[in-house]
Amino acid sequence: MLELAILCLLTGVLAGFLAGLFGVGGGLLLVPVLVTVYEMQQFDSSIHMQLALGTSLCTIIVNGMSSVLAHHRRGAVDWAIVQQLGFGLVLGAMLGAQLASSVPSAVLKTAFGVGELLVALRLWMASQPKPSRSLPSAVGMTAAGGVIGTISAMAGIGGGTLTVPFLSWCNVQMQRAVAVSSACGIPIAVAGATGYMISGWGNELLPEWSTGYVYWPAALAVMATGIFMAPVGAKVAHRLPGDKLKKAFAVLLAVLGVRMLFF
Repeated sequence: MLELAILCLLTGVLAGFLAGLFGVGGGLLLVPVLVTVYEMQQFDSSIHMQLALGTSLCTIIVNGMSSVLAHHRRGAVDWAIVQQLGFGLVLGAMLGAQLASSVPSAVLKTAFGVGELLVALRLWMASQPKPSRSLPSAVGMTAAGGVIGTISAMAGIGGGTLTVPFLSWCNVQMQRAVAVSSACGIPIAVAGATGYMISGWGNELLPEWSTGYVYWPAALAVMATGIFMAPVGAKVAHRLPGDKLKKAFAVLLAVLGVRMLFF
């Protein structure tokens, strides 16, 4: 049990740092680790993924808030963009949490992994968006938020790996995109975690100390260290030039894409 607690604490360190640096929730790192923890705990294999996804989203609420606060203090969060995406993010995340129990996880992981590799390639090649391209209309922003929220909840992530490339494609400056993505991860995490709690409520296969598909011992261990590392990541993000931050983000996407495909 001690080894599992240490593993979750160390994972929280890295997940929190990534949350601040790239505006991601760290879920793509956290979900595989949580599945391993549940296997070591000998929980029923039929609930491993749902329990990992719900727990991951729960940790993103706390780690994400720490990251947002750090970016907000630097004046980098464009709250108007967050508001435009917000309604779609919440609806999408609730829908994604409900769909996660019916869509084969192997299909979802493969599609998401391929998508991450394609986005990583585009960012690495530094293809510049058209100078005239800007954020879409209110309807378009709501639709974009809905897509980001749905996929994020189904993958147990805060949405940064989708939000940052989308905003960058719309000519939003990289540090600003990372800061906005951090803020957008909060409604995704709250709505998604709530959805997983509801969908798993009363499941007799769940271990003790669970609320639906959220396993609190693992969640609290990850949050205990992640909350302190998110501001460190945010500080580094604002010191890196935009092009280097974009290249680093592309490498992260590539690694996580491969992880999704071969996990």
